[in-house]
Amino acid sequence: MKSGDYLIVTLAAIMLIALYVNMWSAPQQAGDRVRIVAEGSEPIIAPLDRDHVYRIHGRLGDSVIEIHQGRIHFASSPCPGKQCIHAGWLERDGDFAACLPNGITVTVLGRNPRFDAINF
Repeated sequence: MKSGDYLIVTLAAIMLIALYVNMWSAPQQAGDRVRIVAEGSEPIIAPLDRDHVYRIHGRLGDSVIEIHQGRIHFASSPCPGKQCIHAGWLERDGDFAACLPNGITVTVLGRNPRFDAINF
C-alpha cells in the first residue's frame, strides 16, 4: 500500500468511529409522554409522570398497559407469544413496544427522538 492508501483507510476509520459515537452510543433522553394506539381507535396521548393503568381493547381482547414512575409497559395481553410483555419497561424517548396480534402499539415520546438501530 502507498502512503495515500493509508491516509484514505485512516480517514474512513475515523468517519466510521464518529458515526458510531453519534448514532448509537449517545444516551437517549427520558420521555415525557406516551402514545398508545389500538387499531381502529383514536390514539391516547398520556403523560409519563402520572401513574395510571389502561385497559385497551384490541382484536384478541383487552391488553393492560401500566404507567408507573415515569415508565410504561404491557402488564398483560391475550396474545400467544407475549412478546409485548417481554419488551419490559419503556422510558426513553423513542422506545416502542407492540402487540401485533392484538393490534396495539406503545411509543414513548419526548423532545428529541433518536434512531434506534437495534429494533428497526
